[in-house]
Amino acid sequence: MATILCLETATTNCSVALSVDGSVTAFKEDRSSRYSHAEKLHPFIIEVLREADIDRSELDAIAISKGPGSYTGLRIGVSAAKGLCFALDIPLISVPTLASMAMQIKDNSYDFIVPMIDARRMEVYSAVFNSEKTEVRETRAEVLDENSFEEVLSKGRVVFLGNGVEKFQGIHMHPNATYLGQAMPSALDMAEVAERKYEISDIEDVAYFEPYYLKDFISG
Repeated sequence: MATILCLETATTNCSVALSVDGSVTAFKEDRSSRYSHAEKLHPFIIEVLREADIDRSELDAIAISKGPGSYTGLRIGVSAAKGLCFALDIPLISVPTLASMAMQIKDNSYDFIVPMIDARRMEVYSAVFNSEKTEVRETRAEVLDENSFEEVLSKGRVVFLGNGVEKFQGIHMHPNATYLGQAMPSALDMAEVAERKYEISDIEDVAYFEPYYLKDFISG
């Protein structure tokens, strides 16, 4: 059982959530199309703690969305998370961005969940999860074409979600596919994963932790 501050800055969506025993009790988010992390992240942290009536000293851990995603966004989020961990002497928990996105799917009728984050041109960051939210194919940076994900599509119903979906839907239609292009990574979906990792002490070395960029610098 823990009180965990969750920070999501991997894409244009900037969000902060307070998780108590795995449930979100306070939440702030900016879903604008521009990167507002530098202006919004720290005020959101203050507002979330105030709304939950919790002092920073009562936090048990900080959870950060580790990527992949925007180089700049990830750097801002990780820097803030590390600063809080050092100041409060509490653990840092990293949550894979695509894993937290998969938590958005509540419909268990899908056989596979494929979160996609837009990279550049026809490229996306993606991973494949089963209906139990267990990763069954690792995170990759891949260039999409009309044959992408045929293996999982041939096995059952697949839901694709994230801001990389639009480019895929434009070149690929399949009867087993559902496309949710408006979905974005959110701190709201980090709570359950962060709580599980806290319970088993799956934490990071604050001094040496780096975001999971997957590729070299991508502006944004």
